[in-house]
Amino acid sequence: MAAPLRRYPWGAYLGAMLTVAALYHFTRFPDPAALQGPLLSLCQEAGVRGSLLLAKEGINGTIAGPRKGIDRVLAHIRTLPGCETLEWKESLAETMPFGRMKVRLKKEIVTMGQPDVDPLSGTGHYVAPQDWNDLISAPDVAVIDTRNDYEVGIGTFRGAIDPGTRAFRDFPKWWEENRDKFEGKRIAMFCTGGIRCEKSTNYLLGQGVEEVFHLKGGILKYLEEVPEDQSLWDGECFVFDQRVSVGHGLRPGGLSSCHACRRPLTTDDLDHPAYEEGVSCHHCIDEYSEERRQGFRERQRQMALAAARGDRHLGQ
Repeated sequence: MAAPLRRYPWGAYLGAMLTVAALYHFTRFPDPAALQGPLLSLCQEAGVRGSLLLAKEGINGTIAGPRKGIDRVLAHIRTLPGCETLEWKESLAETMPFGRMKVRLKKEIVTMGQPDVDPLSGTGHYVAPQDWNDLISAPDVAVIDTRNDYEVGIGTFRGAIDPGTRAFRDFPKWWEENRDKFEGKRIAMFCTGGIRCEKSTNYLLGQGVEEVFHLKGGILKYLEEVPEDQSLWDGECFVFDQRVSVGHGLRPGGLSSCHACRRPLTTDDLDHPAYEEGVSCHHCIDEYSEERRQGFRERQRQMALAAARGDRHLGQ
């Protein structure tokens, strides 16, 4: 007998669409290279696409595919060393949000550049989505968004502090320059799915901060579980696939992205003089050489030709 269909908050059925699974798990992989080939082969066989990162500290990524294919891949990952308790967040997509399947080897599954940071040695206190509002509304709590500036720009929690970082590895420097502002405060931190907070809360504990908290399951879990009329989230949440963003109930958002720099774009951004489809936007117009932009133009041309043939270009 077929497994019952799972109903999502806005009434869609899981069996009718593609399943998107966002996951991470910190564990010890003595030889991540040995895991790469079998994992990639299984994903391809199961019709699953996306990106998974493997490092000695664990696994991280987002994958999408049919329900049965996602279940096969997740079951395989849970057989890897230390991954028996793997958790993940699911959402839906009407079309495949990834062009191919990639399994990559990295030094870190989320790059902070702090060799002494080890989430397996301890993290901040996990706070369930249902308890998050009360915590961040307390007057002695400073709420810090650990994501990059372009992510914060499309949505964040009310009253949250934006460090203005371009990359996660910039966070330690920001903290060193601003730590005195948080004297006597409890620190509450959040990110998209929780992985960055595993490292940032461990980092703050190592810096002598005694009371550190983070949102369990990240923004995605909060948007899934907390009703919109009770929510303290404003805007949309950036996701690292072709959906670009999601909102309350994990509904796909209304943003697009620059194919050159991947930053999110509003409809007004598409009218900016610096925007050229597939080539540049107002965020990155000064970040690439003319030679690189010519390469982007050629990629865009090839994508248009593929679309005219009814094919999907791998660069999409």
